[in-house]
Amino acid sequence: MSTTHLTDDCLFCKIIRGQIPSHKVAETDKSYAFLDIGPLSEGHTLVIPKYHAEFMHEVPDEYLADAMPLAKKIAVASKLQYYNILQNNGKLAHQEVPHVHFHIIPKNSQEDGLTMGWKQRSVDQDQLKAKLAEIKQNL
Repeated sequence: MSTTHLTDDCLFCKIIRGQIPSHKVAETDKSYAFLDIGPLSEGHTLVIPKYHAEFMHEVPDEYLADAMPLAKKIAVASKLQYYNILQNNGKLAHQEVPHVHFHIIPKNSQEDGLTMGWKQRSVDQDQLKAKLAEIKQNL
């Protein structure tokens, strides 16, 4: 396994290298998946790219393209009917380890798994059109 894109001081990079033990679920050339040690529900799994970056937009596409099919395979193998796929970017967005990771969080009941408080905002059509134009211009 190449460790070219990993850092020496990152918890997840150390897990990928085998310097810190984990409960490995699956591994590819570009991704590593293991059970979360602080799960929200039984089977809570993390899929991490073998490329160190704090923010998703910093990860090369080929690593991201590998992570989602692996997450899908794990969800299917876990026989999940209801689940969340979660990815946070930065401390303000509740990212605890500054290495991109995708959570597969089983939702087997109202009580376990991810709970959310979603505060929707009111927006008018002109605001939506202005935001759409801004995003499209930057694509």
